[in-house]
Amino acid sequence: MTTILLIEDNPQNRYLATYLLQHRGHLVIQAESGTRGLELAAQHMPDLILLDIQLPGMDGHAVARALKQDPALRGIPIVAVTSYAMVGDRERCIEAGAEGYIEKPINPDTFVSEVERHLRVGPA
Repeated sequence: MTTILLIEDNPQNRYLATYLLQHRGHLVIQAESGTRGLELAAQHMPDLILLDIQLPGMDGHAVARALKQDPALRGIPIVAVTSYAMVGDRERCIEAGAEGYIEKPINPDTFVSEVERHLRVGPA
C-alpha cells in the first residue's frame, strides 16, 4: 500500500481526492496547511505528496522548496494540484520542486491515474 500526503486547505477538495485515492487502495494522510504538511512528511515519509499551491500562510511553492531542501524528504515526488492555470504557473510549480502538475477542478475519471504516474517505481 502506498502512502500519499495530501496538503490541501479546502475540505471539499480533501474529501474528493481522499475518497478517490482510498478507493484505489492508497493510504491518504491529510494536512490543512503547509507547515503541518512539512511535519507530516517528516513523520510519515510518504511515497508521494499532493500539494495545493494556494495555501494560507506558507504557500505551496514555499512548501515544495522546503521539502526539496531537506535531504531526508527531497526524494519524495511532489505533484502540484492547483487552480493556478495561467501561462507560467506550471513552470513556477516545477521550478519550486514539483515533478507533476494537475489542474483543479480535478477530473474524478482521470485523477488517480494521473497521480499514480508519479509514484516511485521500485525494483521489479
